[in-house]
Amino acid sequence: MSEYVDQGSQLVAEIYVRDMRRSVEFFRAFGFEMVRDDGNFVELRWERALLFLEQIDDAPDPEHAAGNIRVMVPNVDDYWEVARTLGAPVIRAIEDRYYGLRDFTISGPDGISLRFATHLPGK
Repeated sequence: MSEYVDQGSQLVAEIYVRDMRRSVEFFRAFGFEMVRDDGNFVELRWERALLFLEQIDDAPDPEHAAGNIRVMVPNVDDYWEVARTLGAPVIRAIEDRYYGLRDFTISGPDGISLRFATHLPGK
């Protein structure tokens, strides 16, 4: 299959949020960059990848996390400290995993969680 668009523009997740400001603050606290803010629609970027947020005022309040967005970083322990400082609810605490990553998962606003991970040396 040939590439139709830049990799950063392909398979972009769009998340429905109930409180745009709260969601934007959450993602930006971890280093997501604001690309576009149209009030009820926001584009965020991590490196070349995009993440869209759209405010839907009557979006349901999820009882459980619906999934997570994995962010690969060279220094996962630094992000763990940010999560702890912000008091983010922990789904999976930081740990070296059998699949070759050191990672953790925290609950974010509106049922979408963030999972930060670093490759373990030699794995």
